[in-house]
Amino acid sequence: MDPGTAEPRPALTRARIVRAAVDLIEREGPDALSMRAVAAELGVAVMSLYNHVPGKAALLQGVAEHVVSGIDLGGDPAEDWADRARALVRAFRKVAHDHPRCMTVVLSHRIDFPMGMRPAERALALAAEAGFDGPTSVRIMRALMAYALGAQMREVGMAKMLDRLPGDPTESFATLDPAEFPHVIALAPELTRNDAESDFEFGLDLLIAAVRNLPR
Repeated sequence: MDPGTAEPRPALTRARIVRAAVDLIEREGPDALSMRAVAAELGVAVMSLYNHVPGKAALLQGVAEHVVSGIDLGGDPAEDWADRARALVRAFRKVAHDHPRCMTVVLSHRIDFPMGMRPAERALALAAEAGFDGPTSVRIMRALMAYALGAQMREVGMAKMLDRLPGDPTESFATLDPAEFPHVIALAPELTRNDAESDFEFGLDLLIAAVRNLPR
């Protein structure tokens, strides 16, 4: 290629548009998303997007589906159901961890129904394999998914809280009344330690142990 010739621009596709929207949301938040902003992200005319995406609502649906499709639903069938349940929760949490801002889009927008039901089907199948009845299986599925999302929200919130504390985070605990907060003060170093991975695995072990002990 002639050194003075510009590299050919990749073809504009729905997949490229959705990925650009995902990048924009993760960088600036869902409120920053617009067809014009995505066009600027891609360096194309706004109207060219409409050849692939009907509008912003369809683009948000595409973002949600892109995130959900990234959940790894695989698993070793030779493993115990509890180990596969752990893997499913970790996979769900990984998607939430990798796309924290896009998760608000996932939770608030309609997606392709079969795609949205695949993680639920996997969780329900694992619960059924473990011997639980239908209603209990549904509750187990909800608990597993809620834990994955809640753990990610707590991780983000904890990091923000520690960032807001001035200087050494433990110094803020010195302002508390020891008579009212004896345990908080004693455990201040542990409370300000943010080991999200260990905390997540500890909570996951508790949850799986509780599920194991449910009556069949």
